[in-house]
Amino acid sequence: MTEHAKGTFDVKVLPQTDDVAIGDPSIGRFALEKQFHGDLDAVSKGQMLGSRSDNSTGGYVAIERISGSLSGRKGSFSLQHIGTMQGGKSSMDVQVVPGSGSGELEGINGRMTIIVTDGKHAYDFQYSLPVH
Repeated sequence: MTEHAKGTFDVKVLPQTDDVAIGDPSIGRFALEKQFHGDLDAVSKGQMLGSRSDNSTGGYVAIERISGSLSGRKGSFSLQHIGTMQGGKSSMDVQVVPGSGSGELEGINGRMTIIVTDGKHAYDFQYSLPVH
């Protein structure tokens, strides 16, 4: 059965130093720190790689590990992000990494939609958990 969680989150995106021996200098590396509120009461830490050709065109990939409580169930899981921006429009695909759930969130599967309005972040998370 698919369940639904909604709420807001605060995010810090912290630039990391470039490792000149790895990759290209046009690819930025960032640390992510989030605090989720609402149905998902949790914190996350992650890493993001991004490339941007100007202010409205680019792409990113990220992995974050979320730990806390989802609709009263305690545990953790990871999310994988793939996003693009072009001409002021963005597209994001944020999915639970298969097999990443632990605790009462073991076996979680799902997809998160991130909504950014006037600089404020919200989430809409559709997920399922195995029936025990």
